[in-house]
Amino acid sequence: MILKKSFLVALACVALTACGGVDPNSPQGKRQAVFKQMLKTGEDLGGMLRGRVQFDSARFTAGAVKLDELSKQPWQYFPQVAETDKSSAKPEVWENQARFQELAKNLEAATAALVVASKDTQLDAKKLDAPVQAVEDACETCHKAFRNH
Repeated sequence: MILKKSFLVALACVALTACGGVDPNSPQGKRQAVFKQMLKTGEDLGGMLRGRVQFDSARFTAGAVKLDELSKQPWQYFPQVAETDKSSAKPEVWENQARFQELAKNLEAATAALVVASKDTQLDAKKLDAPVQAVEDACETCHKAFRNH
């Protein structure tokens, strides 16, 4: 009896997981995974600068490098044609590709500048405020133009 109930609970969990989820191997699933990694990494960096997490210069530098690498990845997962699945991306992503690509490049430039700033041998958290803010501003600008909130 317990085995039967356990099986039914497990089956229900699997069924619920499959419903309404995004295929992790789809372009949408892949870019969502990259964006989640970017968010986590950016939150860690911001947390160090804002005192929510203890500042660790080596960890900050490694996080900046990781964020820079991640910033180049999601764009390949935006197909040329608008998706039919429910997405947080606005139709403007496909209608205004030039602007979308421009904002993507702005983010990549901001993360690259953050890497340069974080490689200073005398890493000072105060000097990192502006480069981190530039990354956050690049994200926000793109989200306002191209993401449904």
